[in-house]
Amino acid sequence: MEYKFSDRVSNLKPSAIREIFKYAADPAVISLSAGNPSPDAFPAKEIAEISARVLAENPISVLQYSVTEGYTPLRNHLKEYMKKNHDTGNENDDILITTGAQQIMDLCTKALVNEGEVVICEAPSFIGSLNTFRSYNAKLVGVTVESDGMNMDELEEKLKQNPNAKLIYTIPNFQNPSGVTMSLAKRKKLYTLAKQYGVLILEDNPYGDLRYSGEYLPTIKSMDTDGIVIYAGSFSKVISPGMRVAYTIAPKPIFQKLVVCKQGNDVHTNIWSQVVCDEFITKYDFNAHLDKLRAIYTKKASFCMELLDRYCAPAITYNRIDGGLFIWCDLPQDVDMPAFCKEAVLNKVCVVPGNAFLTDETEECHSFRINFSTPTDEQLEKGIKILGDLANK
Repeated sequence: MEYKFSDRVSNLKPSAIREIFKYAADPAVISLSAGNPSPDAFPAKEIAEISARVLAENPISVLQYSVTEGYTPLRNHLKEYMKKNHDTGNENDDILITTGAQQIMDLCTKALVNEGEVVICEAPSFIGSLNTFRSYNAKLVGVTVESDGMNMDELEEKLKQNPNAKLIYTIPNFQNPSGVTMSLAKRKKLYTLAKQYGVLILEDNPYGDLRYSGEYLPTIKSMDTDGIVIYAGSFSKVISPGMRVAYTIAPKPIFQKLVVCKQGNDVHTNIWSQVVCDEFITKYDFNAHLDKLRAIYTKKASFCMELLDRYCAPAITYNRIDGGLFIWCDLPQDVDMPAFCKEAVLNKVCVVPGNAFLTDETEECHSFRINFSTPTDEQLEKGIKILGDLANK
């Protein structure tokens, strides 16, 4: 029979990254495309200990249905942790545990954005969030990302042009895919503009704890005295992405709507995963664990940038990063980027084409994203050398 799909999904395309994973599954292919944490980063021993203890002492607590808002001890500990360490969240906010940060984008769009209304995004931005916004038939409007974050003059112009804008979506720390960190001045300006034009900010911060150089910058949510910022945090990059535990700190009226939307989505986040996260951040040395992650990624990032300098100059340029898992690489203007990425795959190296991260995927782009956290040092060197040889031939 002929299948007729909803308007929401008829124009959606498979994630370019997930499609690339099909190539990366070939053991002979060096994947510089995935956003996965390093295999050395997982606290597997501690997770096993916690799981065994909970299942032995109180198994029903992690096997039974739970409340939509999330595991109460985890919510309380996160409130304390975020306030103490990041001055984020106040008495007018509440916290919801979600099934990964991707669900936060989905719930916020469902609760706040009508079909045809505008979501302003960084250009480039995270493809998963862009596709979520598209799935609700939101209109995406891109704002150029500069070396210190979103272009604020361009943002204000887009706000003037789009009075029906509902959200400004930003990844201020070690942005995916650009690796850029938004300056303090731009964070303040972004908040001022959002307040002036009556638009909510959706601050996505999965990489904030993975800073390994430069100065710590406050969250935009820490500036929120007007109830206009929704904060998204995640355990995916600091404990485990497979456990699918994230959290959002939102003004209480928004929080209440997100809870209702989540009830119709998946009832509640996996309770075993929530308990493990709570036990890990409260009964183990979580700060020491974060220090270990920073040491791992400091070494990997430094080595990756050293390899780019050694093998890829002058054809491939990039901005140095202070944290996170990604580096955004620029090709010369006369190089066909999609053709380059395809040739790289044929030479057994996967990278992600830059246009996959744009609000308009048909827009001309000469960049691609690489990830350095997953491959071994040997794979990283071999893969980057191949990219350099292709670009400089």
